[in-house]
Amino acid sequence: MAEGNERFWEPKNYVNRELSWLDFNWRVLGEAKDKTTPLFDRLKFLSITASNLDEFFMVRVASLKDMIHANYTKRDIAGLTAAEQLTAIEAKTHQLVEEQYHVYNRSLLPALRQNGLKIITSHEHLTKYEGTYVDSYFEEMVYPVLTPMAVDSSRPFPLIRNKSLNIAALVKKKKGDSELDFAMVRVPSGLPRVVVIPPEEGKEKEGTSVIFLEEIIERNIEKLFLNYDIICSHPFRVMRNADLSIDEDEAEDLLKEIERQLKKRQWGEAIRLDIEEKADKRLLKILKKELKVTNDEIYEISGPLDLTVLMKVYGLSGFERYKAPGYTPQPVPALMNEDDIFTNIRKNDILLTHPFETFEPVVNFIKKAARDPEVLAIKQTLYRVSGNSPIIAALAEAADNGKQVSVLVELKARFDEENNINWAKMLEKAGCHVIYGLLGLKTHSKITLVVRREEDGIRRYVHLGTGNYNDSTAKLYTDCGLFTCSRQIGEDATAVFNMLSGYSEPLGWNKLSLAPLWLRGKFLRLIQREIKYAKEGKTARIVAKMNSLCDKEIIANLYEASCAGVEIKLIVRGICCLKAGVPGLSEHIEVRSIVGNFLEHSRIFLFENGGRQEIYMGSADWMPRNLDRRVEILFPVEDEALKARLIHILDVQLEDNVKAHILQPDGTYKKKSLRGRQKVNAQEQFCIEAVEAARAVEESADPRNRRVFIPMEQ
Repeated sequence: MAEGNERFWEPKNYVNRELSWLDFNWRVLGEAKDKTTPLFDRLKFLSITASNLDEFFMVRVASLKDMIHANYTKRDIAGLTAAEQLTAIEAKTHQLVEEQYHVYNRSLLPALRQNGLKIITSHEHLTKYEGTYVDSYFEEMVYPVLTPMAVDSSRPFPLIRNKSLNIAALVKKKKGDSELDFAMVRVPSGLPRVVVIPPEEGKEKEGTSVIFLEEIIERNIEKLFLNYDIICSHPFRVMRNADLSIDEDEAEDLLKEIERQLKKRQWGEAIRLDIEEKADKRLLKILKKELKVTNDEIYEISGPLDLTVLMKVYGLSGFERYKAPGYTPQPVPALMNEDDIFTNIRKNDILLTHPFETFEPVVNFIKKAARDPEVLAIKQTLYRVSGNSPIIAALAEAADNGKQVSVLVELKARFDEENNINWAKMLEKAGCHVIYGLLGLKTHSKITLVVRREEDGIRRYVHLGTGNYNDSTAKLYTDCGLFTCSRQIGEDATAVFNMLSGYSEPLGWNKLSLAPLWLRGKFLRLIQREIKYAKEGKTARIVAKMNSLCDKEIIANLYEASCAGVEIKLIVRGICCLKAGVPGLSEHIEVRSIVGNFLEHSRIFLFENGGRQEIYMGSADWMPRNLDRRVEILFPVEDEALKARLIHILDVQLEDNVKAHILQPDGTYKKKSLRGRQKVNAQEQFCIEAVEAARAVEESADPRNRRVFIPMEQ
């Protein structure tokens, strides 16, 4: 094991997790800067960087601040204290925010204007016609909703909700007292923030003009404070600590405790203040004092606050030619016949690749089970589901049809807690047995078990996945799933649910490996096996695809494997604390991050095993939280045809030279030069292959071709 060599564990050989995450967000920003990306998709990527950054602050930055308040001095994987991490994060984030607005102001706004969309950046730039329209809009639609708030001896400084957009003002009474007062108004979240101004008669061909709601309010703010002169007014936004602290040992009812903590999320400690650039220093001083923020926590913004609004701009109709063509997930070839889902699973294991192939079979699997009189029980884990989930409806229907339905709803799924509480209550009312996860652990595994009575006895059908049971995100995230009725996996699935619903821990497993007790050991043994083969002079190779890599023990073992001569290729979308290509440490390790139109989310692991390749998929990344603090499942893919498909997926991603960023020894990421090379965009290629595979089945009369796999030629 790697513990024998101290250099594999030295902090200098690791990258800080938070700084690595910021590097990932820079890569997303790179898609917004890339002029080969369709114009409106560049807006979308810029919006995503803002959304990512919000969550990063509310959780990761907030957690570091909690550590500092608690005088926690333990150093991280890269040898940094919480205070040192925070200093580095703030410096890097200020650079990132500055670059976000540079891209917005200098690149996107002019390009949008040239292509028929004018975003009015200030109410001072309105034409006479536009001014008349927005003033009328304010009177009719906005004014009745607003609540102006003044601050004086009888009215304390108002509570500012997390992420709410507000306009602060300094005002002075028109008569008498010349003292300045602070006032503010919240920009209502219930009204559209992007307001389209109808074209002036005769000027319809000049394009579309939009203005943000806060600009309309700021233009008319004097109407809210009639007895005052407005000295200055500036939009601002506060980010608060939204990391829930729940003592599960003390919580008698976890559902009620989480509901109580959710209310606190709006009023946590202020950790960041965004305010319009060049705001009046007197007003900024008041906000700084009342919100208790430091200079480093203040971000002066040269544009609209909260760039997530750009997703609304992206959604404007009439600009489809400036967006990447939409893609329709394709039918799964193995299911393109007249047989029902259970018959098809009995024929062979079935691999699903989303969003290239449709998520509908997963939904239909639950629906069919709910209505099939031979189905006796349905058991499922739910981590994140969509707002109007057909799976939830099917589970409720199954319970209504008298089937035994057990559902583990993970209440601690961050930012989905409220949604999951509502689903849990609904499922309980429908007669389902609802479990709220295990004490101290998040249940992040994705597994469904259907128990069916058949002529030859009870048969268990299982779906295992790398992504959530969410029909909405299944169109946006790349994930894989497996249908099987393998007896051994069925037995393991039963053991999983018995463990989750009771206290029965199995003595052993047939095929599945679970965190937090067994999975770390499984991965370490697989890595060490490759080291053994390398030392014996045999081919040794690891290809692993995941979202994040920050587990020190795994990384140390990968360093040991690299030094032993194991070829290691890693496809890591986000955080990567490993240093790649460093002589004498990781020279046989290559790391790439693919940032494309779909969010890379699948976890696939290939171990060469001396030429007898083993492939696994699962719900876990190589992170301490996944391996030690969550219930996760790793499962093998043993059907040779399905293994070939997964190897093909990994091979194409390793060939991607359009959306792949390669980690350099100095810690930077760079795209490969395309000079003289044929372009390989993995996600686009998988879309084409899915279309071709479905078409081949449609056109074929030979039922043997229903499992055909047609890799696209390189």
